Amino acid sequence: MTDLLLPRRLTAPEPGWQVRADVVVVGSGIAGLTAALRARRLGRTVLLVTKATVDAGSTRWAQGGIAAALSDDDSPAEHLHDTLVAGVGLCDEDAVRVLVTEGPEAVRELIDIGARFDVDASGAIALTREGGHLRDRIAHAGGDATGAEISRALVAAVQADAGIEVIENALALDLLVDARGHAQGVTLHVMGSGQRDGVGAALAPVVILATGGFGQVFGQTTNPYVSTGDGVALALRAGADVADIEFVQFHPTVMWLGPLAQGQQPLVSEAVRGEGAVLLDSSGTRFMVDEHPLADLAPRDVVAKAIMRRMREEGTSHVWLDGRMLGADTWLQRFPTILESCRTRGIDPVTDLIPVAPAQHYVSGGVRTDLWGRASIPGLYACGEVACTGVHGANRLASNSLLEGLVFARRIVQVLEQEQHEVRDARDPVGPAGLLPHGMRRPMQQIMDTDAGVLRSADSLASGAMQLTRLGESGGAHPSTEDWETTNLHMIASVLVEHSRIREETRGSHWREDFPERDDARWRVRLVTRMGDDGVLQTRKEPVTGASE
Repeated sequence: MTDLLLPRRLTAPEPGWQVRADVVVVGSGIAGLTAALRARRLGRTVLLVTKATVDAGSTRWAQGGIAAALSDDDSPAEHLHDTLVAGVGLCDEDAVRVLVTEGPEAVRELIDIGARFDVDASGAIALTREGGHLRDRIAHAGGDATGAEISRALVAAVQADAGIEVIENALALDLLVDARGHAQGVTLHVMGSGQRDGVGAALAPVVILATGGFGQVFGQTTNPYVSTGDGVALALRAGADVADIEFVQFHPTVMWLGPLAQGQQPLVSEAVRGEGAVLLDSSGTRFMVDEHPLADLAPRDVVAKAIMRRMREEGTSHVWLDGRMLGADTWLQRFPTILESCRTRGIDPVTDLIPVAPAQHYVSGGVRTDLWGRASIPGLYACGEVACTGVHGANRLASNSLLEGLVFARRIVQVLEQEQHEVRDARDPVGPAGLLPHGMRRPMQQIMDTDAGVLRSADSLASGAMQLTRLGESGGAHPSTEDWETTNLHMIASVLVEHSRIREETRGSHWREDFPERDDARWRVRLVTRMGDDGVLQTRKEPVTGASE
């Protein structure tokens, strides 16, 4: 791999204020809120910082549900099997076993906190099926509003706890470390919070990253506007390991809004196909029947690739999702959010076909952690989409994401009970600084859409890498939220492209047109990247231990 030289720290003013706690949690999705609540059970003071409002993270947008072996005819072993198959040989089996074994209890604890899941006539949790699952194990709330209900319950619990201080509209900039290289907090930029406006420092010997994904790297995504990869970029600049960045999942059924649409796009949940909806090409043919034994409920990477191939063959911009057979009652009861989203755009799925195409949805990689959420920097932890636990391997199984954030947030706080983290003075950040102007964001997204999206090749990735390097030389930036975010996105885009160039095979959500076959002999490895003090990123290969399928 060619070494990449990127900023070791963000250009920012000196912190003008400080606040101290025992634990700083960055992010307010299911992972961050759970970590904050459980840290309070240990009697720790907690500072929860979130980029927008406390309920504006990715969790609230989750339509599909949360997967767990909750029924009598299911088991953690079967959930393990389905997850390993979806991960295509790159799952860490020990991490998956943790997920599926501890998952049912974690979901029941959510219910105890106040989350209200849909129930059947007997009063038991109503379970459905999604792509890649061989059992009905997906729990929903409000039909297709699962994330919103989970977020509501957790936010209410956090707001009721006087020991958790929340700072909203706070962008995390850089990790603070002491002379021994241990985490001691983060620098923040806060807007609109009175005494703590501007750049400040949140000091704590324990920092838990729960910042979500980086969907805004691409022009079309299901992720909210706050998903600019701040946690992964922060960890990279601090010298932490990140892994599996090349495995970006493109959701196969995102509503197609036209050739000029960009930013967050409306998702049409996989659960719609779980209820019986099917994909059709421009001629009305059900093309997934010949692609996979599970047809329209095949794993997401299989469906996304099949759609892209069919679109390329036919010269079309989208395919069709036919959910007319579900009937009006099912749409109203199971998918009220999607129904409203369609109707506001002039489509009635009760009687109309829905135009859909793949768009960026989820990244399986992130800050590399162990089974207890520890990153490679002492005192730094990560959970949720920002983390690479090894659970997802090369492709996330549907509805495992909420469960992963929940389970590993719990485990981080479990291990905190046994660990001691000393408060020490943070040293000034070292190494080269830099900033990219906000005006480069859209060109960067276009590069990523064209050269590093669902379809990748050596030629497209080489072109993408060259263009990203040129963008990185752009001047005219100044310390601001938009420029800091753009710098984070550019850093992650550069690593993503480089990982994709290195992995010369097709596996899971990484598809190389010039290497269409999976290659276990060479590529049953995890790509791990770390930044040195000189700002140079270097990538190594690590064998995937305990991987199976």
